[in-house]
This record gives sequence, structure tokens and C-alpha cells, in this order.
Amino acid sequence: MSNPLLEIKNLKTSFRIGEEYYAAVDDVSLNVNENEVLAIVGESGSGKSALAFSVMGLHNRAKIEGEINFKGRNIANIPTKEMNKFRGNELSMIFQDPLTALNPLMEVGRQIDEVLILHNKNMPKSKRKKYIIELLERVEIPRPQHVYNQFPHELSGGMRQRVIIAIAIANQPELLIADEPTTALDVTIQAQILDLIRELKDDLGSGVILITHDLGVVAEMADRVAVMYAGEIVEVADVDTLFSDPQHPYTRSLLSSIPLLDDVQDKLHVIHGIVPSLKNLPRTGCRFSSRIPWMDEDVHEENPELSEVSPGHFVRCTCYKHFYFPDENKEEQDHDTTKS
Repeated sequence: MSNPLLEIKNLKTSFRIGEEYYAAVDDVSLNVNENEVLAIVGESGSGKSALAFSVMGLHNRAKIEGEINFKGRNIANIPTKEMNKFRGNELSMIFQDPLTALNPLMEVGRQIDEVLILHNKNMPKSKRKKYIIELLERVEIPRPQHVYNQFPHELSGGMRQRVIIAIAIANQPELLIADEPTTALDVTIQAQILDLIRELKDDLGSGVILITHDLGVVAEMADRVAVMYAGEIVEVADVDTLFSDPQHPYTRSLLSSIPLLDDVQDKLHVIHGIVPSLKNLPRTGCRFSSRIPWMDEDVHEENPELSEVSPGHFVRCTCYKHFYFPDENKEEQDHDTTKS
């Protein structure tokens, strides 16, 4: 197998609260290959966006430890001037809130033009404008020559998101990070945006990191999935395995919280508790243990690590071997565990 496009090794991103630093991304290791969609899923506060911003070098005051190897070069903590050569060029990001990501005082065309000027200084102005119009057409914006001169507030949410995508792909990046790209969009526009990202991935051969809490989007888009909880990766598998054979209690809880059309249930599973705040995160033991209080403490490892339970399928903490939902028959669950 060829070397991964992006290889994250033992990444730790910490933020200062008072006199101490607290890790929002804690010892995370992940790979992304060319022409692959890696989805990172988890609740708000799990560390997904903090991980994405670490890769893009967008944290101002965070302490970054570990390695972020992009095409074999460690770009963690490199000077801003060096990072600017990569950011917006070889690696780009689609932000979740286009209204705040776009400059309200600049026309759409000028904002895309900025990215081209930064990385393609020798491209003539007339050629840049023609290319920008082509980009707007590519992301399926109607009347692109008119939109070129419009301001962000004059566009709908879906149109602004398409502009953000046009900016992200302007220099044909090899790695594209999409951070909740369909948040606050209606279902029809969501589907169009996801189709667009998929087409662009296929056309450019780019690796894509898709950050989302929407497991429906994951099922439709991802090749592999990393489940993140409280700053840690708790499960990694290809998308088919994750949905057909989830192992970690958190993954199983997330999947059980989704209504299914072909499964009539009296009520959906509700995950007990909330993600702990950054300052109150447990730093030892299984971080999900407080949200499954019906499980005995001795089923958790003291220092859980990701272990390969089948080829390409990794799970953190041995508690997955004993997990059951409160409304299940515990004896049946233990019997199934013994058989497996």
C-alpha cells in the first residue's frame, strides 16, 4: 500500500484554562489516503473541529504536540509563513458556517480571487476571472457572472456554502477537510452539497476528512469512519463494518439513537449524561464509563488503548466485550459474549 496522504501520530491539542493546559485532542493517530473519505463522528464537544483546526494550523494559542505528516512532512508547529504555502493550496477546508467564514464587505469574486493571487501570482487578472466563473459554475451556482459581483448577505445559505466550496477547491487541493458542511441547510440542499463534495473528490482524487454528527451523511459518504469521544478515537472501521458490527459502547449508543424506517420502536435509546467539559474530562480509565453507569467498573481498562479486533477494525477499552443496553436481558448478553 502507498504511503498515506495524511498521517497523524499521537496528536495532542491543548488549551490553557487558568494556569493549566487541557487536551481537547488527546493522543489521536489517524491516516487519510488519496481518493478516500474518512468521516470523523461524535457529539458536540468530542474534539472533532479541534482536530480539523489542528491539521489546518488554525489554532492561535493552543499547544500542539505530536506529528501531522502531510505527504511525508510534519507540518505541526511549522512557521505561519510556511503553513500558508500549504493552506488553501494543497490542503483546504470547508467551514461549517459560511456566513462567518466569508468577508461581508467583499464581493464573492474578490474573495475567491484572493486565494488564487496568494498561490498563483503569475496568473493574469483576466484569466483569474474566467477561472473563477468556471469555479462558480462547477459548484452549480446559477448566473455565476452575476454572483461574482454579489456580497455574501445577498446569497442564500446553500449558495454561500457553494462559494465556500469554490474557495476551498480553487487550487485543486490534495486534502479537503469538510467541517459539518451541511449544518443549517435544508435536506434538499444538503444532498446537493454532499453530491458536489463526492464529485469533486472523484475528479481531483483528493483525500477528504468529513467531520459530522450526522450518521446518515456518514453512511452515504464515507469509506472509513473514526468515532471520537472526549478527545479520543474510540473506534475506527470501514463504513460497512461500523454500521453492521459496531463494537464500542459509544458507537452502539449513537447508532441506537437513530430512528430506522424498517424498525418500529416504542422509544429511541437516549445516551445517559453529556460529554464532560474540557476541564473536567477524566484523563485515566474509560472516558465513556460515566455514561454507562449500569456497567460494572471492572469491565473497563485502567489505561485503554485502541486494539485491532478484526482486520482494519480498532476499538478502545475492553468494555465493549461486556456492553449491553439497560433494557436488554443481561443474561442473554453475557451468553452472546461467551459464544463470540
